Amino acid sequence: MEYWTFILFNNLALILFSFIDGFAGTSGVLSLLYLCAALVPIAATGIRRLHDTDLSGWWILLACIPLLGIVLLVFFVRDSQPGTNKYGPNPKEAV
Repeated sequence: MEYWTFILFNNLALILFSFIDGFAGTSGVLSLLYLCAALVPIAATGIRRLHDTDLSGWWILLACIPLLGIVLLVFFVRDSQPGTNKYGPNPKEAV
């Protein structure tokens, strides 16, 4: 749930900046600045989600290849691996 909440708020912020860009006529400058500032936290959260499903963080690079990002989405939607994996304990069981 932590990953999806983070993604939801990032997408809402991006939509907000897009509207501001549209009204101000800045042709996407604010949206681009936001994406540059949020790139590292977005990647880190995606890598953490991949680790929850017992996959290597290098799979995040699929997002750079058109149409293969769908495979990455399937990995993100999968449930976390039960128990402890090589990346640490399951965050759902830590509660």
